[in-house]
Amino acid sequence: MLVNLGDITAERSDHANTTAWVADVLRSRIAAGKLPPGTKLSEQQLAASMQVSRNTLREAFAMLSIESVVTRYPNRGVFVASPDAGSVREIYSVRRMLEPAAVQWGPELDLPRLDAVIADARAARSRGLVAEMAAANQDFHQSLVAMSGSVQLQQMMGRVLAEMRLVFHSMRSEPDFHTRYVEENASLVVLLRAGRRAEAAEALRGYLDAAEAELLGHLAP
Repeated sequence: MLVNLGDITAERSDHANTTAWVADVLRSRIAAGKLPPGTKLSEQQLAASMQVSRNTLREAFAMLSIESVVTRYPNRGVFVASPDAGSVREIYSVRRMLEPAAVQWGPELDLPRLDAVIADARAARSRGLVAEMAAANQDFHQSLVAMSGSVQLQQMMGRVLAEMRLVFHSMRSEPDFHTRYVEENASLVVLLRAGRRAEAAEALRGYLDAAEAELLGHLAP
């Protein structure tokens, strides 16, 4: 399947590093679920749409390949990656180090932002909108890492979430996977609001362990 370029050109802005901008655009599309696993990324189409050289595009592909977001196959081209069990384990190893630390020690707790994400997730659940629930879940975890106040950590989490979106695609036949985590997220906010940050961090570790086990169990067959 070839990539649907949509309104990528509308996102073009003056960017000091064009390669990084191209990688950011593609990564954000993947994180938003607009480029599912297996999508072929056509150099010709993308270079024309984004108004960049094919060399610049190849450099962006190389960056995303290092992040395991895309895969290059000789004589076939570049495709959005399809994570396997090893990828899931690596993703959750990073998340267990990153997210609980931000929850426990991050200086920039933004409860209104977390409340808004929970409200969006509940609204999506009530309407049976699985993709919107998944997007709200992504937003929630990005918001947790934003508590760190670190731009670099937030960028790292953005890369992790792009990979997570590809993993979520494997669960499209299991809509309840996202449903059950809506209230898990809400419970974390209750603990944070009460100032029980160490408990929230510990609960999050257990939450991540359970999610990883469920994903690995789904991928095993």
